[in-house]
Amino acid sequence: MFLNRNYYLLKLQYLGFRYHGWQKQPNVKTVEHMVERTIKHIVKHDRFKLLASGRTDAKVSANTAFVELFMKDESIEPESFLCLLNENLPQDIRALKVSQVDASFNIMDAPSEKEYVYLFCFGKKSHPFAAPFMVNMIEDLDVKLMQQAASLFEGTHDFRAYTYKPNEKTNTVGTVISAFIEPNTLFTANFFPKESYIFRIRGKGFKRHQIRLMMGVLFDLGRGKCDLEFVKKTLEPDNTIKLEHIAKASGLILNNVIL
Repeated sequence: MFLNRNYYLLKLQYLGFRYHGWQKQPNVKTVEHMVERTIKHIVKHDRFKLLASGRTDAKVSANTAFVELFMKDESIEPESFLCLLNENLPQDIRALKVSQVDASFNIMDAPSEKEYVYLFCFGKKSHPFAAPFMVNMIEDLDVKLMQQAASLFEGTHDFRAYTYKPNEKTNTVGTVISAFIEPNTLFTANFFPKESYIFRIRGKGFKRHQIRLMMGVLFDLGRGKCDLEFVKKTLEPDNTIKLEHIAKASGLILNNVIL
């Protein structure tokens, strides 16, 4: 632990397609590793620590992410440090803001709300350039039925069926503020298909793979592999349903974090 520390909040965004998630791991490239390496290059030492408000999985991107930087026996000038970060970070990671916080700030408890979005399209094979941003389902999807099911996630439920490898001590009850599917107008590019869709979901926090398991059951519903009643049963208390379809990660984006 550092005895004399200065505390800073970094606001970042990144394209996760070539990274093995946020958290530093041996022998793989992660976003945390790249940010840490960049800071080491700037400050010329490793007497600092990073702690994120949450972790993203491999290939998952973030439009907004917050990371706390603990500096030992050293202070930085936020605006200058912001410039240095962006001069040295790889092109698929950008620092949006650097601000100083005090010792009472807790990055883990700070988020009051997170919004994730999941981009998808279906039918005709999409342009390869779209692959880092959205999932392309070749089969036709009943989007209207998927929209009905998405709204079922709203409210407080036992999301055990949507919890990856829960144990007896895992708290699987959570609250979803809003959940819906709509035509995608949030992210656009000339190589995106003419029509694409976006699943938007907001809550204080989500379990590992929870949103991808939700998207998996929505895809199964849209393809006719299950019905609306099955989705309702997955949200019933004490159900023993074990969902196994984890949707591909590349369509998932941590869109916003409210502190």
